[in-house]
This record gives sequence, structure tokens and C-alpha cells, in this order.
Amino acid sequence: MRIAVTSDVLLLYAVLAQAVFATGLLWFAPHNRLPNRFLALLMLTMALWSLDGLLRAADVYGQNPNWYFKPIYYSFAFGPLLYFYVQSLVNHAFQFKRRHWWHFGPVLMQAALYWWLCFQPYAVKLWFWEKVHQPYTYRVEFIGTWVSLIVYLGLCLRLLQQYQRWLPDNFSETSQLRLSWLRVLLLALAVVSAQWLVEVVLREFFDLYYAYDYSTWLLGGVVLLIGVVGLRQANMAAVNFAPEEALFEQVAPTNEAVGPSFGAPPAMQASAAQVVVEAPRQLAAVEPAIVARLRRALEEEQLYLNPTLTLAELSAHTGLAPRLISFTVNNGFGQSFNDLVNSYRVEAVKRRLVNPADVARLTLLGIAYECGFNSKTTFNRIFKQFTGVAPSEYGRM
Repeated sequence: MRIAVTSDVLLLYAVLAQAVFATGLLWFAPHNRLPNRFLALLMLTMALWSLDGLLRAADVYGQNPNWYFKPIYYSFAFGPLLYFYVQSLVNHAFQFKRRHWWHFGPVLMQAALYWWLCFQPYAVKLWFWEKVHQPYTYRVEFIGTWVSLIVYLGLCLRLLQQYQRWLPDNFSETSQLRLSWLRVLLLALAVVSAQWLVEVVLREFFDLYYAYDYSTWLLGGVVLLIGVVGLRQANMAAVNFAPEEALFEQVAPTNEAVGPSFGAPPAMQASAAQVVVEAPRQLAAVEPAIVARLRRALEEEQLYLNPTLTLAELSAHTGLAPRLISFTVNNGFGQSFNDLVNSYRVEAVKRRLVNPADVARLTLLGIAYECGFNSKTTFNRIFKQFTGVAPSEYGRM
């Protein structure tokens, strides 16, 4: 067989080689193990779909039509793999269970069909192509993949939006947890879906096959994007997000009291326990004792100096339920957990900047690190958010 070596062939081959290499790295990555394996499988299935484009560009099908039904088509897995990647990435406690397998029913049937055809003689393949695949299953596969991807993209975007609303109320440092790149990936796949829709219209209504077939190249770009940024995703082990509805169902029915506010006066301990008991039922009003306990934890005990302070850690320190703390912070302080903690950090930096001893001993970034910030970029952004000026400008004021 003679392979046509063109720029298209070389580019597609580079995409496939990168995908195989990145798939291996993701599969054996030490952190984000489950989500990375979903992502590795997503890369592999997309790369195999692109392999079809490579075989066409290299004229392999033209020289040997028997190659057409090789088992390289798993497009019905694109949507479910993407969805379970997002779900397991934002919830470290997520477990793939038997009830989740129904999402992969279509791709299992798709795989079974191609593996069966792979071992059939050419006469059977030709009959299947002329009588079944071209008039029926080709449409089911192509249009079905498009519908599946659109549905799962919608689910992923909704889950990501919920997660990004939840994040500031649970983490004081979010720069590596915001998953902004994931939104870019989802939008890139939306572009691929739009192109697929164009190709469906051209094929169904104008009988134009591969005349404007740009989806292969767009999908190759998505594979490259996944390989570059997927490997750089920070460890998400501390993140345990459940959708708002599920979280409410888990918390609302309980009436268990959480331990007392450690270090608080006995009266405050009793009050805090009472509020924790009643909070899951209604959370109707902010309890001053809880506000005072949180102020003491941040102002006197200086928990904000922990650069990765989370709502769960504050809950463990104070003995207050996480949902109660979140409610109190949002309604008693009028801020998100992230803004509240960072406001204390900014005030600490401002105090240090007017102290000649600190200014003589430390750099601006050194002061920021001692006040609970752990990133120069985050420090500059947060400081300007609260003061309206850059840290370097504030020091000269």
C-alpha cells in the first residue's frame, strides 16, 4: 500500500501521536486519578475518530476499501466521558457506579457493530455499506453523536456554572480551582458541534459528503487543547462539590448538632449548638453568637494566615456546621467566604505596609505571603479588587 504524504497527513499524524502520548501521561498521573482517566479515554476516542480522517487523507480507503470498517469509531462516548470527567473533577469523592453504565449503552452498541464487521469478509462489508450503513446507520451514528454531544455539553456547562458559584463560598484561594480552561474546552466542543450540524445539513439536504468537512480538524484542535492543559490541572483532592439540589437534600433533613464553638464562653457554646440544630430547618436569621465566633476565628486566631483555608477547615476549627457558616458569612457579613477571608488578608497587608520595620525587612511580596497570600498574581488581583489600586501604588501613597 502506498501512503500519500501530504501536509494534511502529517498534521493529522502529529495530532494522533500527541494524543497517544498525552493519554498515557494522563492515565498514570499521580493526582486527579479518576478524572484524568476519563479525560484520557476522551482523548483516545477523539484521536481514533481523527484517525478516520487520516486514513481518508492518506488514500488508504481508496486503495483498500476493506479498511473502512476498522473498529476505530467510539463517538457516542464523547459526551458521557466529558460529563463524567467534569463530575469527578469537581467532586473528589465521586465514584463511578453500576448505575452510570447506561450512559455508555450507545457506544457499546457502536463498538460491538464495528468489531463484528471487522471480522467479516469483504462481501459482507460491501453489502452492509450499500444496504444498511449508507442509508441508515451512518445517519444514526453521525446525527446521534451530534445530539449526544449537545446534551452532555449542556449538562457539563450547568454543572460547571454551579461549581463556580459554589467555589468562592468554600475556598479562600481559588486561582487553581476555577477551571477557566475547562469552559474554553466546552466552548471549543460547542464549535465542533456547530460544524457537525453544518455537515449534517449538507449531507442530508444537498448530498455533499466531505465537501466542507472541517470537524475533523476542529476535533484535532480539541485533542491538542486537552493534551496541553489537561495535564496542567492542579490537584483537586480538596474539592468535594455536589450540585445544589443534592446538597440541600443531604443537609436539610438533618437535625444533628455539631460540636460547640471551641474556646467560646459557655453561653455562646449553648447558643451555637442551638442554632446548628435549628439551622438546617430554616436558617431564617443570623445568630450574633455565630458572627462573633467567626470574627474571633479570623481576627484573634488569625485563620486567614492559612493560604489555603477552606470552609471545611473553618468548620473543623470552630465546631460549626459548614452550611451554617456559609449562611452566616453570606447574610451576616454580606460577603462570600472567599471575599471575607481575603479582606482580612488585604487589611493585614495594609497594616504591614505602614510599619517601617516590616517594610525594611521584607519585600512587598514577602509581606503578602506572611499575610496569607500564596501567589503574586492572586495577591495583585485581590488587593486591587479591595483597594482600587495596585499594591505597589498603595505603598507610595
